[in-house]
Amino acid sequence: MSLLPTPDIGRAAAESFVATHLGHLVCDDVAGSVEFRGGQRAADAALAAFDVNGYARNRNEVLPVSRRGASALSPYIRHGLLTLPQAWRHVAAGPEQDAKKFRDELLWQEFARHWYSRLGPKTQSGVRNELPPTAASDVATGWDRRMACMNNTIGELTADGWLVNQTRMWLSSHWSVRMGMAWQDGEDYFFKHLLDGSRAANRLGWQWTTGTGSSKHYGFSRYQVEKRAKVLCNMCEVEQWCPIGDWPANPPLNPIAQPVEFATRPPRHSYRRAETRRRDRSGRHRVADRRITRQLRPGAERPPRTARCLRLRRGPAQRIAAELETAGLSHRDACRTG
Repeated sequence: MSLLPTPDIGRAAAESFVATHLGHLVCDDVAGSVEFRGGQRAADAALAAFDVNGYARNRNEVLPVSRRGASALSPYIRHGLLTLPQAWRHVAAGPEQDAKKFRDELLWQEFARHWYSRLGPKTQSGVRNELPPTAASDVATGWDRRMACMNNTIGELTADGWLVNQTRMWLSSHWSVRMGMAWQDGEDYFFKHLLDGSRAANRLGWQWTTGTGSSKHYGFSRYQVEKRAKVLCNMCEVEQWCPIGDWPANPPLNPIAQPVEFATRPPRHSYRRAETRRRDRSGRHRVADRRITRQLRPGAERPPRTARCLRLRRGPAQRIAAELETAGLSHRDACRTG
């Protein structure tokens, strides 16, 4: 197999290189992002320019663009040009509320990685609930571009390969909750077009919005558009008969009998961590069962010493203590014979 040639410098050269050598991997016409530039220098510059001040208040703003507080660092984090610890340290000197909110988002990214690492292909279905589709998936009807909020958002997705978190929730909720289309197809469309698209964070976000990975849906209506981007309503051709004027009906969620997260039992060693060893006067080891003493309330009677000095391998401490008392044995006898 021959190696690919080194591409020339510049956006046009990069687009030509991808179209020539990697065109079979592209779902649309080859075009570079309007908003983002790739490479380590661009990533470092984006991090250096990010000011966390006002992040908590403005991270969900959509329009005008000048009001947005989103960091736009996710494409560089997704492709390893920036790390989560780097972004975490960058905001250390920022306002406490803003730094905390930004770090919460970094923790969400970290959680998404562990979530997908553990569950993998199981995340193709809801991990807590199922949301059966009621309509065939279709981009044209799923995101009706006569609505300015849909047209502007989809245009930004396909041109820039990125969206603020608020508009991601708009699109996913409208597709699945209001229009009744399979959330997996909408999630797949995001994955193909987002520069920061990953099966971890992207899919977790869709499961949260649609209620398949949480306890309820996220409802999208005109209210959010007027709050975050009122200019879109003012320029919308269907503003007078807005299709999203009311909140969407709540489609039924079908709970999974055994949620995926809890499908496996924790490893046995996790129970042993609750125990600590002590030595009696003869030098023998005893096991103090913290699972018993930790449940005591202030002033409550402590369990018999017999129940606290038995070895775990003999069985549940309370049961064995009762058996010893029935047999007339003391706790010292139990420790010697254990």
